[in-house]
Amino acid sequence: MENSELEDIKVKMLEVCRSKSEEFHLLGYEHVTVEEIWECVASAYKKEVPPVHRIANDILSLKVTKFMNWLTMKVYRGEF
Repeated sequence: MENSELEDIKVKMLEVCRSKSEEFHLLGYEHVTVEEIWECVASAYKKEVPPVHRIANDILSLKVTKFMNWLTMKVYRGEF
């Protein structure tokens, strides 16, 4: 996977991630950041970078439970 390609897409998706983090804030998860939203979604793209519309859909359809599971696994691995 091209890391630079994913970074270019990240710049385009920051506003979508911001929207999702604001949604999580409204649900009571005030400490969720735009960067964490991106890291969670991008962690699924280890083999290939999907089309931009799929990435946007993955961000917008991200559920709190999936995000919290990802965050918990990050803590267990000592990546936090």
